[in-house]
Amino acid sequence: MNEGPLKILLLSAEVVPFAKTGGLADVAGALPKALKELGHDVRIAMPHYGFIDRQKYNLGQVLSNIDVPMDGQSEAASILEGKIGTSVPIYMVENSKYYDREGIYMYQDDADRFIFFCRAALEMVKHLNWKPDVLHCNDWHTAIIPNWLRTIYRDDPFFQNTVTVYTIHNLAYQGVFGKRVLEVAGIAKYQHLVPPGVSPENQINMMGRGIFFADIVNTVSETYANEILTPEYGEGYDWLLKERRDHLYGILNGVDYEVNNPATDPRIFQHYDIHNLNGKTENKKALQQYAGLAPETHIPLIGIISRLSDQKGFDLIGHVIEGMMSNLNFQLILLGTGSEYYHNLFSEIKHKYPERAAIFLTFNNELAQRIYAGSDMFLMPSRFEPCGLGQLLALRYGSIPIVRETGGLKDTVTNYDPMTNNGNGFTFKNYDSLAMYTSIVRAIETYHYHDRWQMLIQKGMTADFSWKNSAAKYVELYRKALVHRLEHRNEYANVPG
Repeated sequence: MNEGPLKILLLSAEVVPFAKTGGLADVAGALPKALKELGHDVRIAMPHYGFIDRQKYNLGQVLSNIDVPMDGQSEAASILEGKIGTSVPIYMVENSKYYDREGIYMYQDDADRFIFFCRAALEMVKHLNWKPDVLHCNDWHTAIIPNWLRTIYRDDPFFQNTVTVYTIHNLAYQGVFGKRVLEVAGIAKYQHLVPPGVSPENQINMMGRGIFFADIVNTVSETYANEILTPEYGEGYDWLLKERRDHLYGILNGVDYEVNNPATDPRIFQHYDIHNLNGKTENKKALQQYAGLAPETHIPLIGIISRLSDQKGFDLIGHVIEGMMSNLNFQLILLGTGSEYYHNLFSEIKHKYPERAAIFLTFNNELAQRIYAGSDMFLMPSRFEPCGLGQLLALRYGSIPIVRETGGLKDTVTNYDPMTNNGNGFTFKNYDSLAMYTSIVRAIETYHYHDRWQMLIQKGMTADFSWKNSAAKYVELYRKALVHRLEHRNEYANVPG
């Protein structure tokens, strides 16, 4: 087994700063930098979408017109290369037919688009003569790759020693398509290898295949890795995940502390650190002024940055928001988009409480950072949360999280105990509006004990949720996969194992 530096290709449909719809992009942009700092040769592959500016990101072409097998034929792809940071190469698969569009997802040919991307990436590394030890695949968009390495690439000497690690960022988004995709991907003749339950009748489930064929499967927090073994969280795949339990792990996502640093962040109103928390107060004042809230710094300001959906706990908030605004002395600032019902609900709240509620039904990255820096508390009452980035950023900026104990929220936020001063936030277990309301009341009460609140701020800001620790755990996972392949080489030559 390779005990030295590893060659790792991380494949993702989205990567910051080039393209982002969610946390997957943050992981794909930050984890490789941390792996590089640990001494590994890590590279990234993603599609080159039409909105990604070549000149802005200094992208240059490294390969042109490589043949990519698709649906029994071949189509051409070019490969652009740029950099993440100063030293991590990122390769972008270019094909105007599939990617010259203004969006990332939600097209009728998404199956073809991401199959093409994945096949082009595998053909690309062969043209570059760069043999990866690890193909790190993420979510359904790249789940076909573990399937290919056990089928059409099984006897390819180039990938003889390559393993696949498949990361589930959100099990709810599985990539379900008609059976035609098997022909497009060139694997129809291998369908006998796949148990019936992996894809429901007359459907092909990409994520199911990733889980079934990958050498190692992981998800983005230890608690979520356990939760998805249950019917409640397993999204129909708890049975398969149980079968693969010996190869299933949870590794918490990190935060890019270079980009998200209140002492240097250019997006916030004023810089601050744990030695100068007056700057946080100034951010609160400036945020209140920007948002049209009453300039009352002694009243706690609760921030929410989220997709407005039931998965994110907005049904809980919706049940009690009127009672909260009527009975509790706090201000609210919300940033996000989602269900029309919640757009209307919070628009009414803003109209009724104009000096206490600021509602921004959009997404604005600069305003998001200002909310982390200027809010006193950060509310995330999710029904489920594989990892969660908001609570980690809130801690980094000294905004105290109020969360439900699920997934990564449970792994990162512990309930504050005023008797012992242990804990870094306020949590509730049952998915219940009253339980959430009680935690908010506890947070507001604690806020008025100045010394305790300052201690909580400092505790959050000094916690280490950087990528350094998580990257080291990923390296352990990669080596586990390599050991497993070495020990089961005969199985790999025949059937999935």
